[in-house]
Amino acid sequence: MSHKAIKVGLTVFVLVGAFTTLLFTTLQDNLQYYKYVDEVVATSHEWQGKNLQVHGYVVPGSIAWKPNTLEYRFDLQRNGKVMRAYYTGVVPDNFKDDAEVVLTGQLTPHGFTATDMTAKCPSKYEEAPPGAAATRSS
Repeated sequence: MSHKAIKVGLTVFVLVGAFTTLLFTTLQDNLQYYKYVDEVVATSHEWQGKNLQVHGYVVPGSIAWKPNTLEYRFDLQRNGKVMRAYYTGVVPDNFKDDAEVVLTGQLTPHGFTATDMTAKCPSKYEEAPPGAAATRSS
């Protein structure tokens, strides 16, 4: 192997290493995990303080709102696992009992503190049951 090939190889190795290190250290703080409520509840100690997106369904009757504020407290559930959630801000129009929501925030010892909430659209966009199309066109 020639001296020039060794220099080029070493330069490429150093540049790739530097770029990888820069990318990893820059993105590390902004990484978010997308998890379901039951996954987070099962291993809550692993997720404490990490940036997360948590997907679940609002437990009927659990929505509590502090008057004259935008502070909400409610429970999210999936597969029988329940998590307390807190959100301060304007909630989406379709935020209600049994709504499917995705929260962005961090898990704390008191529950999930959300900084952003997205309520999924209702099932009007799902495939119609067989025979429903024939009924509508009649």
